[in-house]
Amino acid sequence: MPCQALPHYLLTDHARLEMQRRGITEADVAAVLTAPEQSEEIRPGRCVYQSRMTFDDLSRVYLLRVFVDTDREPPEVVTVYRTGKVRKYWR
Repeated sequence: MPCQALPHYLLTDHARLEMQRRGITEADVAAVLTAPEQSEEIRPGRCVYQSRMTFDDLSRVYLLRVFVDTDREPPEVVTVYRTGKVRKYWR
């Protein structure tokens, strides 16, 4: 299954924990999954969705990356993180 925008998905307990720890909101995740700037299948059944965003420091752009197991229904968000290394992951 190609990586398509995801209007419906499930946040795993691990993803929720990492979001809380990293200060990432459900609204941030929803924004990426419903309208990702980029998506890529990194292995069969798992996609990474990503978009550039600003957070507290509005002068710095981060890449919010959301990893989703797409081989189940509903798709499950496995983990989420933000990175300042936009050029490393931007395709």
